[in-house]
Amino acid sequence: MMSTKPIRGALIFNINRPSPFSSRVLSADVATATQESPRIWPEYKPPTTGLLSYLPKSVVPYAELIRLDKPTGTYYLFFPCVFSTLVAATMATPMAAPSAVVGTTALFFTGALVMRGAGCTINDLWDRNLDPHVERTYLRPIARKAVSPEAAIIFTGAQLLTGLGVLLSLPFECFWYATPSLLFVATYPLAKRVTHYPQFVLGLTFSWGAMMGFPALGVDLLTNQAALTAAACLYASNVAWTVLYDMIYAHMDIKDDAKAGIKSIALKHEKETKAVLTGLAAVQLGLLAATGVAAGMGPVFFIGACGSAAATLGTMIWRVQLKDVKNCWWWFKNGAWFTGGGIALGLTGEYLAQYLGWYDDEERNDEKSRE
Repeated sequence: MMSTKPIRGALIFNINRPSPFSSRVLSADVATATQESPRIWPEYKPPTTGLLSYLPKSVVPYAELIRLDKPTGTYYLFFPCVFSTLVAATMATPMAAPSAVVGTTALFFTGALVMRGAGCTINDLWDRNLDPHVERTYLRPIARKAVSPEAAIIFTGAQLLTGLGVLLSLPFECFWYATPSLLFVATYPLAKRVTHYPQFVLGLTFSWGAMMGFPALGVDLLTNQAALTAAACLYASNVAWTVLYDMIYAHMDIKDDAKAGIKSIALKHEKETKAVLTGLAAVQLGLLAATGVAAGMGPVFFIGACGSAAATLGTMIWRVQLKDVKNCWWWFKNGAWFTGGGIALGLTGEYLAQYLGWYDDEERNDEKSRE
């Protein structure tokens, strides 16, 4: 490996890259300050198990680029779409049929899969000079030069066209609601260079689906004040949730981010992280409850959705070990289903209660008992 002459006060990265599949050695020398031994990172090995192992070798780098083998991000992008679809279903006139809810949800999942992949590709294009310096990201396809920036740009265009096709399968009003989100998709990676709060920009991006269910089911946010209030509260609630879970995610890279000059909320509030997480959870829950009030939800929503969110968020914040990378990843990955799944189940129960007229039956029984 080429030697690097120490320079006083400067942090020097020396990357030995004889080939995109070789071992990567990252050394950091701060003259006369600390003596760190070189960090030897594993070499790239093609996948031998899981979905990617069944794909042609030429396709694997592109599947890795869109994180096809790591679908957690897709779930986090998908859940706000589910939430808004179920809320909108109860506010539609007449109430949306189960077939419409299921069909709309399926289209949203397809769109989430495609657009999350596009977002990952754009992110890796922005970070192609930073990823080689971070242990978790140095083997990403662009960072290891398995995919060229030019090929990644073309691939991004193909993904965006596919996403457009999915979008056009929904009512046309959805096109106008979805288009502004592309600005956030493109600028999020840049936010990591200029602010310690890129998670907030990510929240604005990943939460966009919290509004999309309304036009998808024919609920006009411009003329329906109650629906607009519900959508705004739901969107803001999901922004808080995104900042919360991505703050935990950011703790996995906190040391490498500091060395590479990447900004994050985890670095800015490292000493008071759990206090910040608690505040974010309180904001999320308050806004989620406000969504239910604006939408006229019943007890199934408040107990099922809000109650499960409070329980799962509280448990995660209490038990997550922020200095343990594997533990942070476990809570980030499973938190999507603990909290997102709980809210979705609560909303599904509320929708079914209203669609099947359970609340109406209870009101009739109360009236009979009073008589």
